[in-house]
Amino acid sequence: MIEQMVLRDLGVIAQATLPMGPGFTAITGETGAGKTMVVTGLGLLLGQRADSGAVRSGAAQASVEGVWIVPEDGAVAERVREAGGDVEPVGGGEAELYLGRTVSSEGRGRATVGGRTAPAGVLADLADHLVVVHGQSDQLRLRGAAAQRDALDRFAGAPVADALAQYRTEWDHARALRDELDQLVAARDARAREAEELREALEEIERIDPQPGEDRDVAQRVERLANAEELRIAAASAHAALSRDDDQPDAVTLIAEARRALERAAHADERLAALGEAVGEVGYRVADVAGDLSAYLADLDETGPHELALLEERRAALTALTRRHGDLDTVLALRENGAARLLELDDDGERVARLTGDAEAAAERLDAAAVTLTRERTAAGARLAAAVTAELRHLAMPDAVVTVSVEPGAESAAGRDEVALLLAPHPGAEPRPVSRGASGGELSRVMLAIEVVIAQTDPVPTFVFDEVDAGIGGGAAIEVGRRLAHLARTSQVIAVTHLAQVAAFANNHLTVVKGNDGSITSSDVRRIDGAEREAEMARLLSGMTDSTAALDHARELLALGKEL
Repeated sequence: MIEQMVLRDLGVIAQATLPMGPGFTAITGETGAGKTMVVTGLGLLLGQRADSGAVRSGAAQASVEGVWIVPEDGAVAERVREAGGDVEPVGGGEAELYLGRTVSSEGRGRATVGGRTAPAGVLADLADHLVVVHGQSDQLRLRGAAAQRDALDRFAGAPVADALAQYRTEWDHARALRDELDQLVAARDARAREAEELREALEEIERIDPQPGEDRDVAQRVERLANAEELRIAAASAHAALSRDDDQPDAVTLIAEARRALERAAHADERLAALGEAVGEVGYRVADVAGDLSAYLADLDETGPHELALLEERRAALTALTRRHGDLDTVLALRENGAARLLELDDDGERVARLTGDAEAAAERLDAAAVTLTRERTAAGARLAAAVTAELRHLAMPDAVVTVSVEPGAESAAGRDEVALLLAPHPGAEPRPVSRGASGGELSRVMLAIEVVIAQTDPVPTFVFDEVDAGIGGGAAIEVGRRLAHLARTSQVIAVTHLAQVAAFANNHLTVVKGNDGSITSSDVRRIDGAEREAEMARLLSGMTDSTAALDHARELLALGKEL
Protein backbone atom coordinates (compact mmCIF):
# COMPACT_ATOMS: atom_id res chain seq x y z
CA MET A 1 0.00 0.00 0.00
CA ILE A 2 0.94 3.65 -0.36
CA GLU A 3 2.00 4.96 3.03
CA GLN A 4 2.84 8.53 2.02
CA MET A 5 3.27 10.70 -1.03
CA VAL A 6 5.03 14.08 -1.27
CA LEU A 7 4.36 16.51 -4.14
CA ARG A 8 6.52 19.53 -4.93
CA ASP A 9 5.81 22.16 -7.60
CA LEU A 10 3.30 19.94 -9.38
CA GLY A 11 0.54 21.93 -11.02
CA VAL A 12 -0.87 24.37 -8.47
CA ILE A 13 0.59 22.41 -5.55
CA ALA A 14 3.77 24.04 -4.23
CA GLN A 15 4.44 21.38 -1.60
CA ALA A 16 2.16 18.86 -0.01
CA THR A 17 2.49 15.68 2.00
CA LEU A 18 -0.29 13.14 1.65
CA PRO A 19 -0.51 10.63 4.50
CA MET A 20 -2.33 7.61 3.11
CA GLY A 21 -2.21 4.41 5.12
CA PRO A 22 -4.58 1.44 5.06
CA GLY A 23 -8.30 1.54 4.44
CA PHE A 24 -10.24 4.12 2.46
CA THR A 25 -8.72 7.55 1.81
CA ALA A 26 -10.97 10.21 0.31
CA ILE A 27 -9.47 13.28 -1.34
CA THR A 28 -11.72 16.31 -1.76
CA GLY A 29 -11.27 19.97 -2.55
CA GLU A 30 -12.65 22.90 -4.45
CA THR A 31 -12.75 22.85 -8.22
CA GLY A 32 -9.35 23.98 -9.52
CA ALA A 33 -7.64 23.32 -6.20
CA GLY A 34 -5.54 20.55 -7.72
CA LYS A 35 -7.20 17.26 -6.73
CA THR A 36 -6.26 15.77 -10.08
CA MET A 37 -2.60 16.59 -9.39
CA VAL A 38 -2.69 13.87 -6.75
CA VAL A 39 -3.58 11.34 -9.45
CA THR A 40 -1.08 12.96 -11.83
CA GLY A 41 1.67 12.63 -9.23
CA LEU A 42 0.76 9.03 -8.59
CA GLY A 43 0.85 8.42 -12.34
CA LEU A 44 4.41 9.75 -12.48
CA LEU A 45 5.42 7.32 -9.74
CA LEU A 46 3.85 4.54 -11.77
CA GLY A 47 5.94 5.27 -14.86
CA GLN A 48 3.43 7.24 -16.89
CA ARG A 49 4.72 9.72 -19.43
CA ALA A 50 6.09 12.92 -17.90
CA ASP A 51 4.61 16.22 -19.09
CA SER A 52 6.63 19.39 -18.57
CA GLY A 53 3.32 21.28 -18.56
CA ALA A 54 2.62 19.79 -15.11
CA VAL A 55 5.55 21.77 -13.59
CA ARG A 56 4.30 24.63 -11.45
CA SER A 57 4.65 28.05 -13.06
CA GLY A 58 7.99 29.60 -12.16
CA ALA A 59 9.50 26.37 -10.85
CA ALA A 60 12.50 24.62 -12.43
CA GLN A 61 11.11 21.14 -11.89
CA ALA A 62 8.35 19.15 -10.27
CA SER A 63 9.00 16.13 -8.07
CA VAL A 64 6.98 13.32 -6.56
CA GLU A 65 8.14 10.96 -3.85
CA GLY A 66 6.27 7.96 -2.55
CA VAL A 67 6.68 5.42 0.21
CA TRP A 68 5.12 2.01 -0.30
CA ILE A 69 4.77 -0.85 2.14
CA VAL A 70 5.54 -4.05 0.24
CA PRO A 71 6.46 -7.66 1.09
CA GLU A 72 10.13 -7.88 1.99
CA ASP A 73 10.52 -10.82 -0.38
CA GLY A 74 8.32 -10.88 -3.44
CA ALA A 75 7.97 -9.83 -7.06
CA VAL A 76 8.19 -6.11 -6.23
CA ALA A 77 11.31 -6.41 -4.06
CA GLU A 78 12.93 -8.70 -6.64
CA ARG A 79 12.31 -6.20 -9.47
CA VAL A 80 13.68 -3.36 -7.33
CA ARG A 81 16.86 -5.29 -6.64
CA GLU A 82 17.22 -6.13 -10.33
CA ALA A 83 17.17 -2.39 -10.97
CA GLY A 84 19.99 -1.85 -8.45
CA GLY A 85 17.83 -0.53 -5.60
CA ASP A 86 16.59 -2.13 -2.41
CA VAL A 87 13.77 -2.07 0.12
CA GLU A 88 14.09 -1.29 3.84
CA PRO A 89 12.70 -3.98 6.18
CA VAL A 90 10.28 -2.73 8.82
CA GLY A 91 9.44 -6.09 10.42
CA GLY A 92 6.70 -8.62 10.02
CA GLY A 93 7.94 -9.59 6.56
CA GLU A 94 7.23 -6.10 5.23
CA ALA A 95 9.52 -3.39 3.92
CA GLU A 96 9.42 0.23 2.82
CA LEU A 97 9.99 1.01 -0.85
CA TYR A 98 10.95 4.54 -1.82
CA LEU A 99 10.07 5.71 -5.32
CA GLY A 100 10.76 9.11 -6.84
CA ARG A 101 10.23 10.98 -10.08
CA THR A 102 11.24 14.45 -11.25
CA VAL A 103 10.34 16.31 -14.40
CA SER A 104 11.95 19.60 -15.42
CA SER A 105 10.26 22.50 -17.15
CA GLU A 106 12.30 21.54 -20.25
CA GLY A 107 10.82 18.04 -20.23
CA ARG A 108 13.79 16.11 -18.83
CA GLY A 109 13.06 13.64 -16.09
CA ARG A 110 14.62 11.19 -13.68
CA ALA A 111 13.29 8.24 -11.74
CA THR A 112 14.61 6.66 -8.55
CA VAL A 113 13.72 3.18 -7.35
CA GLY A 114 14.79 1.98 -3.94
CA GLY A 115 17.38 4.75 -3.65
CA ARG A 116 18.94 4.23 -7.08
CA THR A 117 18.40 6.01 -10.37
CA ALA A 118 16.50 3.79 -12.80
CA PRO A 119 14.62 4.05 -16.11
CA ALA A 120 10.98 5.11 -15.87
CA GLY A 121 10.13 1.74 -17.37
CA VAL A 122 11.04 0.10 -14.06
CA LEU A 123 8.32 2.19 -12.39
CA ALA A 124 5.88 0.94 -15.01
CA ASP A 125 6.93 -2.66 -14.28
CA LEU A 126 6.30 -2.13 -10.57
CA ALA A 127 2.93 -0.49 -11.23
CA ASP A 128 1.47 -3.80 -12.38
CA HIS A 129 2.08 -5.19 -8.89
CA LEU A 130 1.21 -2.11 -6.84
CA VAL A 131 -1.81 -0.16 -8.05
CA VAL A 132 -4.89 -0.26 -10.24
CA VAL A 133 -5.97 3.24 -11.28
CA HIS A 134 -9.49 3.98 -12.46
CA GLY A 135 -10.55 7.28 -13.96
CA GLN A 136 -12.76 8.53 -16.74
CA SER A 137 -10.32 7.16 -19.33
CA ASP A 138 -10.46 3.77 -17.65
CA GLN A 139 -14.24 3.79 -17.92
CA LEU A 140 -13.81 4.39 -21.62
CA ARG A 141 -11.31 1.51 -21.70
CA LEU A 142 -13.88 -0.75 -20.04
CA ARG A 143 -16.06 -0.22 -23.10
CA GLY A 144 -13.47 -2.12 -25.16
CA ALA A 145 -13.83 -5.85 -25.81
CA ALA A 146 -10.22 -6.58 -24.85
CA ALA A 147 -10.61 -4.87 -21.45
CA GLN A 148 -13.81 -6.78 -20.77
CA ARG A 149 -12.12 -10.06 -21.68
CA ASP A 150 -9.20 -9.21 -19.38
CA ALA A 151 -11.63 -8.44 -16.55
CA LEU A 152 -13.28 -11.83 -17.04
CA ASP A 153 -9.92 -13.59 -17.08
CA ARG A 154 -8.83 -11.84 -13.88
CA PHE A 155 -12.02 -12.96 -12.15
CA ALA A 156 -11.85 -16.53 -13.45
CA GLY A 157 -8.50 -17.24 -11.83
CA ALA A 158 -6.58 -20.48 -12.32
CA PRO A 159 -9.03 -22.40 -14.58
CA VAL A 160 -8.92 -19.75 -17.30
CA ALA A 161 -5.27 -18.86 -16.62
CA ASP A 162 -4.24 -22.50 -17.14
CA ALA A 163 -6.44 -22.88 -20.21
CA LEU A 164 -5.11 -19.62 -21.65
CA ALA A 165 -1.51 -20.66 -21.02
CA GLN A 166 -2.11 -23.97 -22.81
CA TYR A 167 -3.85 -22.18 -25.67
CA ARG A 168 -0.96 -19.74 -26.07
CA THR A 169 1.52 -22.62 -26.12
CA GLU A 170 -0.45 -24.31 -28.89
CA TRP A 171 -0.95 -20.97 -30.65
CA ASP A 172 2.78 -20.27 -30.72
CA HIS A 173 3.59 -23.81 -31.92
CA ALA A 174 0.91 -23.81 -34.63
CA ARG A 175 1.91 -20.36 -35.84
CA ALA A 176 5.59 -21.35 -35.99
CA LEU A 177 4.73 -24.41 -38.08
CA ARG A 178 2.51 -22.39 -40.41
CA ASP A 179 5.20 -19.76 -40.85
CA GLU A 180 7.83 -22.41 -41.60
CA LEU A 181 5.54 -24.13 -44.09
CA ASP A 182 4.64 -20.85 -45.79
CA GLN A 183 8.29 -19.88 -46.07
CA LEU A 184 9.22 -23.31 -47.43
CA VAL A 185 6.52 -23.22 -50.09
CA ALA A 186 7.26 -19.61 -51.00
CA ALA A 187 10.98 -20.36 -51.31
CA ARG A 188 10.52 -23.63 -53.15
CA ASP A 189 11.53 -22.21 -56.56
CA ALA A 190 14.55 -20.47 -55.09
CA ARG A 191 15.55 -23.65 -53.28
CA ALA A 192 15.12 -25.63 -56.52
CA ARG A 193 17.47 -23.23 -58.28
CA GLU A 194 19.93 -23.51 -55.41
CA ALA A 195 19.76 -27.31 -55.61
CA GLU A 196 20.44 -27.28 -59.36
CA GLU A 197 23.37 -24.89 -59.01
CA LEU A 198 24.76 -26.93 -56.12
CA ARG A 199 24.39 -30.15 -58.08
CA GLU A 200 26.31 -28.65 -61.02
CA ALA A 201 28.98 -27.33 -58.71
CA LEU A 202 29.44 -30.71 -57.01
CA GLU A 203 29.65 -32.45 -60.39
CA GLU A 204 32.32 -29.98 -61.52
CA ILE A 205 34.29 -30.40 -58.30
CA GLU A 206 34.02 -34.16 -58.54
CA ARG A 207 35.23 -34.06 -62.15
CA ILE A 208 38.24 -31.87 -61.40
CA ASP A 209 38.87 -33.59 -58.05
CA PRO A 210 41.08 -30.91 -56.42
CA GLN A 211 43.40 -31.94 -53.60
CA PRO A 212 44.45 -29.96 -50.54
CA GLY A 213 47.31 -27.58 -51.43
CA GLU A 214 47.25 -28.64 -55.07
CA ASP A 215 46.94 -25.09 -56.38
CA ARG A 216 50.24 -24.10 -54.76
CA ASP A 217 51.96 -27.33 -55.85
CA VAL A 218 50.85 -26.92 -59.50
CA ALA A 219 51.94 -23.29 -59.53
CA GLN A 220 55.38 -24.26 -58.30
CA ARG A 221 55.72 -27.05 -60.88
CA VAL A 222 54.62 -24.75 -63.71
CA GLU A 223 57.15 -22.19 -62.61
CA ARG A 224 59.84 -24.88 -62.61
CA LEU A 225 59.02 -26.19 -66.08
CA ALA A 226 58.64 -22.73 -67.55
CA ASN A 227 62.27 -22.08 -66.58
CA ALA A 228 63.59 -25.57 -67.35
CA GLU A 229 66.41 -24.47 -69.72
CA GLU A 230 67.77 -21.96 -67.25
CA LEU A 231 67.58 -24.58 -64.52
CA ARG A 232 69.30 -27.17 -66.74
CA ILE A 233 72.21 -24.82 -67.52
CA ALA A 234 72.64 -23.92 -63.86
CA ALA A 235 72.51 -27.53 -62.71
CA ALA A 236 74.84 -28.73 -65.49
CA SER A 237 77.39 -26.00 -64.75
CA ALA A 238 77.32 -26.83 -61.08
CA HIS A 239 77.61 -30.56 -61.81
CA ALA A 240 80.56 -29.98 -64.13
CA ALA A 241 82.33 -27.96 -61.48
CA LEU A 242 81.87 -30.68 -58.92
CA SER A 243 82.32 -33.82 -61.06
CA ARG A 244 83.43 -34.13 -64.70
CA ASP A 245 83.71 -37.11 -67.01
CA ASP A 246 86.72 -35.76 -68.97
CA ASP A 247 90.29 -35.14 -67.87
CA GLN A 248 89.58 -31.61 -66.59
CA PRO A 249 90.06 -31.14 -62.88
CA ASP A 250 86.84 -30.93 -60.81
CA ALA A 251 85.98 -30.39 -57.16
CA VAL A 252 85.67 -34.09 -56.35
CA THR A 253 89.13 -34.82 -57.82
CA LEU A 254 90.78 -31.86 -56.12
CA ILE A 255 89.26 -32.68 -52.73
CA ALA A 256 90.38 -36.31 -53.10
CA GLU A 257 93.94 -35.14 -53.83
CA ALA A 258 93.87 -32.85 -50.79
CA ARG A 259 92.68 -35.69 -48.56
CA ARG A 260 95.42 -38.08 -49.81
CA ALA A 261 98.13 -35.43 -49.28
CA LEU A 262 97.04 -34.94 -45.68
CA GLU A 263 96.79 -38.65 -45.01
CA ARG A 264 100.40 -39.18 -46.14
CA ALA A 265 101.71 -36.84 -43.46
CA ALA A 266 99.03 -37.53 -40.81
CA HIS A 267 101.28 -39.95 -38.85
CA ALA A 268 103.43 -37.01 -37.78
CA ASP A 269 100.63 -34.79 -36.38
CA GLU A 270 97.20 -35.75 -35.00
CA ARG A 271 95.77 -32.34 -35.92
CA LEU A 272 96.67 -32.92 -39.52
CA ALA A 273 94.99 -36.31 -39.35
CA ALA A 274 91.82 -34.64 -38.08
CA LEU A 275 91.93 -32.14 -40.90
CA GLY A 276 92.35 -34.99 -43.35
CA GLU A 277 89.20 -36.61 -41.99
CA ALA A 278 87.33 -33.31 -42.32
CA VAL A 279 88.43 -32.97 -45.93
CA GLY A 280 87.30 -36.53 -46.54
CA GLU A 281 83.83 -35.71 -45.19
CA VAL A 282 83.67 -32.70 -47.49
CA GLY A 283 84.56 -34.97 -50.38
CA TYR A 284 81.74 -37.36 -49.53
CA ARG A 285 79.28 -34.45 -49.28
CA VAL A 286 80.41 -32.96 -52.57
CA ALA A 287 80.08 -36.36 -54.22
CA ASP A 288 76.50 -36.66 -52.86
CA VAL A 289 75.58 -33.19 -54.17
CA ALA A 290 77.07 -34.07 -57.54
CA GLY A 291 74.89 -37.20 -57.59
CA ASP A 292 71.78 -35.16 -56.66
CA LEU A 293 72.56 -32.72 -59.47
CA SER A 294 72.89 -35.60 -61.89
CA ALA A 295 69.50 -36.94 -60.83
CA TYR A 296 67.98 -33.45 -61.06
CA LEU A 297 69.29 -33.14 -64.64
CA ALA A 298 67.90 -36.55 -65.49
CA ASP A 299 64.50 -35.51 -64.11
CA LEU A 300 64.57 -32.31 -66.16
CA ASP A 301 65.37 -34.34 -69.25
CA GLU A 302 62.37 -36.61 -68.64
CA THR A 303 59.91 -33.66 -68.38
CA GLY A 304 59.25 -31.30 -71.14
CA PRO A 305 56.72 -29.23 -73.06
CA HIS A 306 54.08 -31.96 -72.88
CA GLU A 307 54.01 -32.01 -69.08
CA LEU A 308 54.05 -28.22 -68.95
CA ALA A 309 50.97 -28.12 -71.14
CA LEU A 310 49.20 -30.60 -68.86
CA LEU A 311 50.09 -28.58 -65.79
CA GLU A 312 48.94 -25.34 -67.39
CA GLU A 313 45.65 -27.02 -68.23
CA ARG A 314 45.31 -28.26 -64.64
CA ARG A 315 46.07 -24.85 -63.23
CA ALA A 316 43.46 -23.28 -65.51
CA ALA A 317 40.85 -25.78 -64.28
CA LEU A 318 41.69 -25.07 -60.62
CA THR A 319 41.63 -21.32 -61.24
CA ALA A 320 38.20 -21.51 -62.87
CA LEU A 321 36.95 -23.58 -59.95
CA THR A 322 38.19 -21.16 -57.31
CA ARG A 323 36.94 -18.16 -59.28
CA ARG A 324 33.40 -19.55 -59.15
CA HIS A 325 33.36 -20.90 -55.60
CA GLY A 326 36.12 -19.16 -53.64
CA ASP A 327 39.59 -20.31 -52.66
CA LEU A 328 40.57 -23.98 -52.73
CA ASP A 329 39.72 -24.49 -49.05
CA THR A 330 36.20 -23.21 -49.73
CA VAL A 331 35.90 -25.55 -52.72
CA LEU A 332 36.99 -28.52 -50.62
CA ALA A 333 34.52 -27.53 -47.85
CA LEU A 334 31.75 -27.30 -50.44
CA ARG A 335 32.56 -30.80 -51.62
CA GLU A 336 32.50 -32.07 -48.04
CA ASN A 337 29.24 -30.36 -46.96
CA GLY A 338 27.43 -29.88 -50.24
CA ALA A 339 25.99 -33.37 -50.38
CA ALA A 340 24.15 -32.89 -47.06
CA ARG A 341 22.81 -29.53 -48.19
CA LEU A 342 21.72 -30.98 -51.52
CA LEU A 343 19.93 -33.78 -49.69
CA GLU A 344 18.15 -31.17 -47.58
CA LEU A 345 17.14 -29.15 -50.64
CA ASP A 346 15.99 -32.23 -52.52
CA ASP A 347 13.89 -33.15 -49.47
CA ASP A 348 11.51 -30.19 -49.96
CA GLY A 349 8.66 -32.37 -51.10
CA GLU A 350 8.92 -34.65 -48.12
CA ARG A 351 9.45 -31.69 -45.78
CA VAL A 352 6.34 -29.97 -47.11
CA ALA A 353 4.38 -33.15 -46.54
CA ARG A 354 5.77 -33.59 -43.04
CA LEU A 355 5.20 -29.95 -42.11
CA THR A 356 1.70 -30.04 -43.53
CA GLY A 357 0.92 -33.03 -41.35
CA ASP A 358 2.52 -31.39 -38.31
CA ALA A 359 0.62 -28.14 -38.96
CA GLU A 360 -2.67 -29.98 -39.25
CA ALA A 361 -2.01 -31.84 -35.99
CA ALA A 362 -1.04 -28.57 -34.28
CA ALA A 363 -4.21 -26.92 -35.59
CA GLU A 364 -6.28 -29.73 -34.07
CA ARG A 365 -4.55 -29.28 -30.72
CA LEU A 366 -5.10 -25.52 -30.97
CA ASP A 367 -8.79 -26.10 -31.70
CA ALA A 368 -9.05 -28.31 -28.62
CA ALA A 369 -7.26 -25.71 -26.47
CA ALA A 370 -9.55 -22.98 -27.82
CA VAL A 371 -12.64 -25.04 -26.99
CA THR A 372 -11.36 -25.60 -23.45
CA LEU A 373 -10.62 -21.89 -23.02
CA THR A 374 -14.05 -20.92 -24.31
CA ARG A 375 -15.72 -23.43 -21.99
CA GLU A 376 -13.84 -22.07 -18.95
CA ARG A 377 -14.57 -18.48 -19.91
CA THR A 378 -18.25 -19.23 -20.44
CA ALA A 379 -18.52 -20.82 -17.02
CA ALA A 380 -16.59 -17.96 -15.41
CA GLY A 381 -18.74 -15.44 -17.32
CA ALA A 382 -21.88 -16.84 -15.75
CA ARG A 383 -20.34 -16.56 -12.28
CA LEU A 384 -19.06 -13.04 -12.94
CA ALA A 385 -22.42 -11.90 -14.27
CA ALA A 386 -24.24 -13.22 -11.21
CA ALA A 387 -21.72 -11.67 -8.81
CA VAL A 388 -21.71 -8.24 -10.53
CA THR A 389 -25.52 -8.25 -10.73
CA ALA A 390 -25.66 -8.92 -7.00
CA GLU A 391 -23.09 -6.20 -6.36
CA LEU A 392 -25.08 -3.66 -8.39
CA ARG A 393 -27.97 -4.14 -6.00
CA HIS A 394 -25.72 -2.60 -3.36
CA LEU A 395 -24.97 0.28 -5.72
CA ALA A 396 -28.54 1.55 -6.12
CA MET A 397 -29.15 -0.48 -9.28
CA PRO A 398 -31.47 -3.14 -7.79
CA ASP A 399 -33.14 -4.06 -11.05
CA ALA A 400 -30.03 -4.13 -13.22
CA VAL A 401 -28.95 -7.43 -14.69
CA VAL A 402 -25.47 -8.01 -16.09
CA THR A 403 -24.80 -10.74 -18.62
CA VAL A 404 -21.37 -11.80 -19.83
CA SER A 405 -21.51 -12.92 -23.43
CA VAL A 406 -18.75 -15.20 -24.75
CA GLU A 407 -19.14 -15.55 -28.51
CA PRO A 408 -16.84 -16.67 -31.33
CA GLY A 409 -14.50 -13.92 -32.47
CA ALA A 410 -11.31 -13.32 -34.34
CA GLU A 411 -8.47 -15.69 -33.51
CA SER A 412 -5.58 -14.16 -31.60
CA ALA A 413 -3.04 -15.08 -28.97
CA ALA A 414 -5.76 -14.40 -26.37
CA GLY A 415 -8.13 -16.98 -27.81
CA ARG A 416 -11.10 -17.01 -30.16
CA ASP A 417 -13.60 -15.42 -27.82
CA GLU A 418 -15.38 -12.11 -28.12
CA VAL A 419 -16.30 -11.15 -24.55
CA ALA A 420 -18.96 -8.52 -23.97
CA LEU A 421 -20.49 -7.18 -20.78
CA LEU A 422 -24.21 -6.67 -21.38
CA LEU A 423 -26.38 -4.54 -19.12
CA ALA A 424 -30.16 -4.52 -18.77
CA PRO A 425 -30.66 -1.56 -16.38
CA HIS A 426 -34.31 -2.36 -15.59
CA PRO A 427 -36.83 -5.17 -16.10
CA GLY A 428 -37.96 -5.64 -19.66
CA ALA A 429 -34.93 -3.86 -21.10
CA GLU A 430 -32.98 -5.69 -23.75
CA PRO A 431 -29.43 -6.43 -22.56
CA ARG A 432 -27.07 -4.12 -24.41
CA PRO A 433 -23.29 -3.76 -24.37
CA VAL A 434 -22.19 -1.41 -21.61
CA SER A 435 -20.40 0.56 -24.33
CA ARG A 436 -23.83 1.61 -25.65
CA GLY A 437 -26.37 0.82 -22.98
CA ALA A 438 -24.85 2.40 -19.86
CA SER A 439 -24.80 6.06 -18.88
CA GLY A 440 -21.71 7.59 -17.34
CA GLY A 441 -22.99 7.03 -13.82
CA GLU A 442 -24.09 3.48 -14.57
CA LEU A 443 -20.75 2.68 -16.16
CA SER A 444 -18.97 4.01 -13.07
CA ARG A 445 -20.98 1.69 -10.86
CA VAL A 446 -20.55 -1.29 -13.19
CA MET A 447 -16.80 -0.68 -13.15
CA LEU A 448 -16.78 -0.45 -9.35
CA ALA A 449 -18.92 -3.56 -9.04
CA ILE A 450 -16.52 -5.49 -11.29
CA GLU A 451 -13.52 -4.42 -9.21
CA VAL A 452 -15.24 -5.33 -5.94
CA VAL A 453 -16.10 -8.78 -7.32
CA ILE A 454 -12.69 -9.40 -8.92
CA ALA A 455 -10.89 -8.31 -5.75
CA GLN A 456 -12.37 -11.34 -4.01
CA THR A 457 -10.46 -13.71 -6.33
CA ASP A 458 -7.63 -11.50 -7.62
CA PRO A 459 -6.84 -8.97 -4.88
CA VAL A 460 -4.95 -5.81 -5.78
CA PRO A 461 -2.89 -3.99 -3.11
CA THR A 462 -4.16 -0.50 -3.97
CA PHE A 463 -7.05 0.93 -5.95
CA VAL A 464 -7.10 4.57 -7.01
CA PHE A 465 -10.42 5.96 -8.24
CA ASP A 466 -10.46 9.38 -9.89
CA GLU A 467 -14.05 10.65 -9.62
CA VAL A 468 -15.58 7.19 -9.85
CA ASP A 469 -18.77 8.91 -8.64
CA ALA A 470 -19.07 11.03 -11.80
CA GLY A 471 -22.66 11.19 -13.00
CA ILE A 472 -24.28 9.90 -9.80
CA GLY A 473 -25.64 11.38 -6.62
CA GLY A 474 -28.06 10.85 -3.78
CA GLY A 475 -28.64 7.28 -2.68
CA ALA A 476 -26.47 5.88 -5.47
CA ALA A 477 -23.54 7.95 -4.21
CA ILE A 478 -24.05 6.60 -0.69
CA GLU A 479 -23.92 3.06 -2.03
CA VAL A 480 -20.76 3.83 -4.02
CA GLY A 481 -19.13 5.09 -0.82
CA ARG A 482 -20.32 2.04 1.05
CA ARG A 483 -18.86 -0.32 -1.57
CA LEU A 484 -15.56 1.56 -1.66
CA ALA A 485 -15.34 1.08 2.09
CA HIS A 486 -16.20 -2.59 1.59
CA LEU A 487 -13.42 -2.91 -0.99
CA ALA A 488 -11.06 -1.21 1.48
CA ARG A 489 -11.40 -4.17 3.82
CA THR A 490 -9.07 -6.17 1.57
CA SER A 491 -7.26 -3.45 -0.41
CA GLN A 492 -6.14 0.10 0.09
CA VAL A 493 -8.59 2.45 -1.62
CA ILE A 494 -7.85 6.05 -2.60
CA ALA A 495 -10.69 8.03 -4.18
CA VAL A 496 -10.71 11.57 -5.53
CA THR A 497 -14.33 12.63 -5.10
CA HIS A 498 -16.62 15.65 -5.12
CA LEU A 499 -19.44 13.92 -3.24
CA ALA A 500 -19.87 14.04 0.52
CA GLN A 501 -21.89 10.82 0.32
CA VAL A 502 -18.73 9.04 -0.87
CA ALA A 503 -16.22 10.83 1.36
CA ALA A 504 -18.31 10.03 4.46
CA PHE A 505 -17.25 6.39 4.34
CA ALA A 506 -13.49 7.12 4.31
CA ASN A 507 -11.44 6.46 7.41
CA ASN A 508 -8.84 8.95 6.14
CA HIS A 509 -10.03 12.27 4.67
CA LEU A 510 -7.59 14.58 2.88
CA THR A 511 -8.57 17.93 1.45
CA VAL A 512 -6.77 20.01 -1.15
CA VAL A 513 -6.90 23.62 -0.01
CA LYS A 514 -6.31 26.47 -2.41
CA GLY A 515 -4.56 29.60 -1.14
CA ASN A 516 -3.63 32.95 -2.69
CA ASP A 517 -0.99 35.34 -1.44
CA GLY A 518 -2.07 38.05 -3.85
CA SER A 519 0.21 37.10 -6.72
CA ILE A 520 0.61 33.36 -6.82
CA THR A 521 -2.11 30.76 -6.32
CA SER A 522 -1.01 27.51 -4.71
CA SER A 523 -2.60 24.56 -2.99
CA ASP A 524 -1.84 22.41 0.01
CA VAL A 525 -3.14 19.04 1.18
CA ARG A 526 -4.25 18.46 4.77
CA ARG A 527 -5.72 15.58 6.73
CA ILE A 528 -8.94 16.73 8.34
CA ASP A 529 -11.10 15.38 11.14
CA GLY A 530 -13.66 16.52 13.62
CA ALA A 531 -15.23 19.92 13.02
CA GLU A 532 -12.93 20.64 10.12
CA ARG A 533 -14.12 17.50 8.34
CA GLU A 534 -17.75 18.36 9.08
CA ALA A 535 -17.20 21.78 7.49
CA GLU A 536 -15.64 20.25 4.38
CA MET A 537 -18.54 17.79 4.11
CA ALA A 538 -20.98 20.69 4.42
CA ARG A 539 -19.16 22.50 1.64
CA LEU A 540 -19.42 19.43 -0.59
CA LEU A 541 -23.16 19.24 0.15
CA SER A 542 -24.15 22.88 -0.17
CA GLY A 543 -21.13 24.94 -1.14
CA MET A 544 -21.20 26.52 2.34
CA THR A 545 -19.11 25.49 5.32
CA ASP A 546 -21.28 27.15 7.99
CA SER A 547 -24.77 26.16 6.88
CA THR A 548 -26.56 24.60 9.85
CA ALA A 549 -28.61 22.30 7.66
CA ALA A 550 -25.54 21.25 5.66
CA LEU A 551 -23.57 20.63 8.85
CA ASP A 552 -26.37 18.50 10.27
CA HIS A 553 -26.52 16.55 7.04
CA ALA A 554 -22.73 16.15 7.11
CA ARG A 555 -22.82 14.77 10.64
CA GLU A 556 -25.58 12.39 9.62
CA LEU A 557 -23.50 11.10 6.71
CA LEU A 558 -20.40 10.71 8.86
CA ALA A 559 -22.40 8.75 11.40
CA LEU A 560 -23.69 6.55 8.58
CA GLY A 561 -20.13 5.98 7.42
CA LYS A 562 -19.08 4.85 10.89
CA GLU A 563 -21.85 2.27 11.01
CA LEU A 564 -20.25 0.21 8.23
